Amino acid sequence: MATKTLTTLAILGMSSVTEAFWRMECRGSTGVARVDPIVDFGKVSGHAHTVHGSSGFGMGAAYADLTGGDCTSCAVKQDKSAYWTPNMYFLDSETGEYSPVPQVGGMLAYYLLRGDNVTAFPTGFQMVAGSNYRRDYTVGDPYSADPPQSNWAALKQTGQSDLEQRAVGFNCLDYKKAAEPSLYRHYLPNKTFTDANCPDGLRLELMFPSCWNGGLDSDDHKSHVAYPDLVGNGNCPDTHTQRLVTLFFETIWDTNAAEFQGKSGSFVMSNGDRTGFGYHGDFMTGWDPEFLQEAVDTCTNDSGELTDCGVFTSNGPLLSEAEQRECKFKTPLVLAAENAIANTMTELPGGVQIQDGPESATPPGGNIIDQATSVIGGILGGDSTPTTTSSSIPSSTPSTSTPIATTSSIQSGGAFLENPTSATPSTPDFGADDVPSTTTPSSTPTPSTSTSTSIVPTTTSAPPATSEPGVSYEVYSTQTITSTGLVEEIIWMQPVVYVTEDSFTTVTLPAQQKVRKARDHVVQHRHNHGRRGY
Repeated sequence: MATKTLTTLAILGMSSVTEAFWRMECRGSTGVARVDPIVDFGKVSGHAHTVHGSSGFGMGAAYADLTGGDCTSCAVKQDKSAYWTPNMYFLDSETGEYSPVPQVGGMLAYYLLRGDNVTAFPTGFQMVAGSNYRRDYTVGDPYSADPPQSNWAALKQTGQSDLEQRAVGFNCLDYKKAAEPSLYRHYLPNKTFTDANCPDGLRLELMFPSCWNGGLDSDDHKSHVAYPDLVGNGNCPDTHTQRLVTLFFETIWDTNAAEFQGKSGSFVMSNGDRTGFGYHGDFMTGWDPEFLQEAVDTCTNDSGELTDCGVFTSNGPLLSEAEQRECKFKTPLVLAAENAIANTMTELPGGVQIQDGPESATPPGGNIIDQATSVIGGILGGDSTPTTTSSSIPSSTPSTSTPIATTSSIQSGGAFLENPTSATPSTPDFGADDVPSTTTPSSTPTPSTSTSTSIVPTTTSAPPATSEPGVSYEVYSTQTITSTGLVEEIIWMQPVVYVTEDSFTTVTLPAQQKVRKARDHVVQHRHNHGRRGY
């Protein structure tokens, strides 16, 4: 059935108002890979992302790369921005294997014109919304409806951490019923719940901060922006007085796909999160600021349709859905052998482990394989790709057989129903009961520790070579360093990449360069000499 798009905001304490916006349709994904040029610039990311937008995206992508891309997977050809979120997987409790969940209809990126003097994103602007390692909810009971927005200040729930948690939503889709309000459920439902209630899948939602202090980025990629005190509406903090366009991401996942029906298991994001509290997204602008500012100032029709704005249509028609889906970014050479959307896999891409509790959701130290591939990327230029045709590189993007819903069957527009009219379930609908009690052991080598007073380091075997095809790791040399009572044994690893397709040859790296580049990526075995309190 065709979906009605609701544009009337129901904000408690205010009369209903209509605000201008448009929905940037990005029907195609440019790729699915462990790439994140904001958080992990120039190196392999810790987990896989589904990416939309410019074909100029890559491990070392910046504004010039995006705008220099030869295509975009979004409808407006002038939008060379990049939008990315974690990919979703299904963990089968019987086999212990992971399968990618099909994404439906690409991404909708809402451009909401809220507040006064809304400013276009400047050249080089980028930001992150959400917290990758969050696994708990600290703004009351996540299984109950949010309190009225007019009570948030009195409840002291307008801190940035509180607002960030309420900026995440998991919308249960049943097109035969009225749509759930946006940002209504702040956790990822389990499969038992989705099987019974969400025949058309889950719509994952994310509101980005829109208050700004004038910076293009910050150390944590979030501090230069802030949420207004009602997440998408309200007043900005005194430290961030300028108002940017309010971005809102929607991605739909086919959790009711035929291959998952009748199976026991759980849905999990690529960062090892099956609670949903760690959902997040990234945005890097690829707009010409003057062009986007013209759209902000003139595209004030409340329909949300791109065709209602002459700025987007004056230079030719919008890109067709087929054209959007054809746009892909080049797979970085270091990831050419890794398929993040293989039909089945024994572990999440990058060996990410499931993290359910806040105590386990801490930044990992990284494994030697990812460190070594980052070294290769640095030596070869990060986004280096072979000069052969893309058909010889294992695809990092969904195949053409991936189920994609038509535009008319996608239930969108939930961003305009911000206050739930009924309570969420009183009991949790996510949990570990749908998955095996154990998870695949991590392949990351753990440094050994000894309390011996001997200054001779214990013998430690070299980290095992990766099981991934196309990459091997050889011990180049070892070195022992003694300093202030601490003995370090350094194992120098030499990464060698093999690509088995006929059009590739072995990648050979100069030995001297390998050693110099590998210096920051060593395996250290520390041995304490009788000291305590370390």
